[in-house]
Amino acid sequence: MLIYAGAIFFLVTLGSLILLLWVFPSASQRRLQELEESREKTDWVKTVVDLAGPLAKLSLPEGNWENSAVRIKFITAGIRNPNAPIVFYATKSILPFVFAIISYVLLTLSNVSLDRDMLLFVLLLMASIGCYLPNLVLNRLISSRKREIFENFPDAADLMLVCVEAGLGLDQAMVKVAEEMKIKSKALTEEFHLTNLETRAGGAREQALRNLGVRTGVEEIGAFVSMLSQADKFGTSIGESLRVFSEDLRHKRQIRAEELAAKLSTKMLFPLIVCIFPAISMVILGPAGVRIARVIGPLLSGQ
Repeated sequence: MLIYAGAIFFLVTLGSLILLLWVFPSASQRRLQELEESREKTDWVKTVVDLAGPLAKLSLPEGNWENSAVRIKFITAGIRNPNAPIVFYATKSILPFVFAIISYVLLTLSNVSLDRDMLLFVLLLMASIGCYLPNLVLNRLISSRKREIFENFPDAADLMLVCVEAGLGLDQAMVKVAEEMKIKSKALTEEFHLTNLETRAGGAREQALRNLGVRTGVEEIGAFVSMLSQADKFGTSIGESLRVFSEDLRHKRQIRAEELAAKLSTKMLFPLIVCIFPAISMVILGPAGVRIARVIGPLLSGQ
């Protein structure tokens, strides 16, 4: 019995180890898989860019791309791939034709009779929607990223205050904040990391902080940058400035939460009137209406 038990234990352990190694590969195997996936992704992106290049020329604006407002939008949205503008403008070039063709096919299959002017208007309307759809998606990405940074920046400011009061310099505090905020906010971590890299590369701290405010596009970070620049220029205490700024930021966040709570009753008014009030009216007045109909019905039929 002991031999059988030992053999079963050995087989189960060996099978578990083989399964574990198969499901969870080693570090070298994971690295090889990552390199292979990165190579496949690079080839796929290169193919898409090669196909999108001629199409992008149809809507690509003339002028300096470095000073373009669209470039600032891409940076604010967190898109820093150099091939992103080509794909963006290629999408703006091809979507109007796609939307117009799909609309024409659907109108034809549904047997909707439209005159020539109305059909042309519908096709132009769908083409316009297809042209401006990439802009709407880009604006949506910008607003989502701004909201993420705005919601997590007060915690980052409090953490930076703790680091500075503990004896760390501003640059080391930003490095620590970037490490600690990695799980909670990837966008904020990325922006702080870029600012640290720009400072380490030899750039001026004031310019690096100003670039941080431009990249994020958040008003609170712009005020944060101005506060740090003034504290650095006039030689005031950064810790005291951060403390005042953190208190003001927490106060603004509390006021914003109270404002949203005050708007809740107004926002709930329309759903209450449209969705809930008719159901409640039917439940309350329904039995009374049935009883009234039973009493008045015979009287009306007798007349």
